[in-house]
Amino acid sequence: MPPAIGLATMMGMAENRFTSVDEYIESFPAEVQEVLAEVRRTVHAVVPDAGEKISYQMPTITLDGKYLLYFSAWKHHISIYPIPSVDDDLAAAIEPYRSGQGTLKFPLDKPIPYDLITRLTHACVAERSS
Repeated sequence: MPPAIGLATMMGMAENRFTSVDEYIESFPAEVQEVLAEVRRTVHAVVPDAGEKISYQMPTITLDGKYLLYFSAWKHHISIYPIPSVDDDLAAAIEPYRSGQGTLKFPLDKPIPYDLITRLTHACVAERSS
């Protein structure tokens, strides 16, 4: 399971239990809000009928009522979890972003590879369908 904290918790906002993804995103500085919103749009472009909720105090994209993936903001990066089963090509592409067994970290001081997030989302959906 993903960690239950992110930048908001680190900044002392943990007691402000988030009730929506919008509320979570709005709790960050503008430049981080833009990245989180684009991650959200990227996932929804792949899965337009996906739901969303707050789980473990972070945005959770759901499919058929069950989590598909989580994303969160930290001081220096955005994380996405869990990592689904992937083919060799996608495994090589995500390798630079791996952190632990099931987490990807995308540094905020570098361009976010939204195309990679698209591919990862497709892999999550494919894994769910199998």
